Amino acid sequence: MKSEPVVIVTGGSQGIGLAVARDLATRGMRVVIADLVNAQSSARSLQALGLAACGYDVDVSDPEQVEALVAYTLKEYGAIDALVNNAGIYSSLVPTGFESLTAEDWRRVFDVNVLGLFLCCKAVMPAFRQAGQGSIVNISSGVAFKGNPLMAHYVASKGAVISLTRALATECGEHRVRVNSVAPGFTLSDGVKQNSNLIDGVKGPSLKGRVLSRDMTAEDLVGAVAFFVGNESAFITGQTLVVDGGAYFH
Repeated sequence: MKSEPVVIVTGGSQGIGLAVARDLATRGMRVVIADLVNAQSSARSLQALGLAACGYDVDVSDPEQVEALVAYTLKEYGAIDALVNNAGIYSSLVPTGFESLTAEDWRRVFDVNVLGLFLCCKAVMPAFRQAGQGSIVNISSGVAFKGNPLMAHYVASKGAVISLTRALATECGEHRVRVNSVAPGFTLSDGVKQNSNLIDGVKGPSLKGRVLSRDMTAEDLVGAVAFFVGNESAFITGQTLVVDGGAYFH
């Protein structure tokens, strides 16, 4: 009998990542919370609920650390069935016109949001090939379709996530590895709530643009992620599902 699936959730110590990790663990999966900080303490919070979870500190933009994360997961659980690429820079950003962005601003966002995602996908593929299957779920964003102003580096990075999702899907299909993306709208995650610039500048327009006119929380996203992780989406790959209350019809 196959044991419970093992899922790595990057950026899993708070906000959307922690909500996803908690939901997947509640569904009976074994979760590895991977994050720059607080990975172990967040895992312990799930363990206290009787859920199967462990934590690992990692900078996803560092190839060696990502390889070590995969090795740790295989040692701890003996398998990797799915990867949720949630790690990203957003909640700390200040809306800025593109002419005022520096090369360093651009590199910092792309190093985590795009390079980090690529490195994680690359690192899990040997385990997926050996298992003969796997699922990758990339967290992108609805801004990639709407082209929101004052966030050019973030918007471009999330557009790259969607394009990379499609490219990887075409390469990974022969190994029975599915690669999909979930694109949330403006979400009142823990980090976002602490950034008054985002709350003041983005929350109002986001609410006005939604068919379902209410705040979006991290819990609104977990069902879509679980769908792509699980067998219900066994014949779906290369797709992006927008979860934003009807702000963008994709």
